[in-house]
Amino acid sequence: MHVIKVIGMSCAHCVSAIEAAVLKVDNRARVEVDLQAGEVRIDSAEVAAPFRVAIEQAGYTVGD
Repeated sequence: MHVIKVIGMSCAHCVSAIEAAVLKVDNRARVEVDLQAGEVRIDSAEVAAPFRVAIEQAGYTVGD
């Protein structure tokens, strides 16, 4: 399970955009977006780096 901090998420569109970006990397991943915590939880066998890049390419800032 990967937990990625994402800055700037605020609405349902953000959730959809981030889910789509993650699923492009691994279409079998399970994705949970927590707007209040500013976190994306990804259950996948893939390493975290490609997910971080995909989220950034979707227009969001990934935290440390």
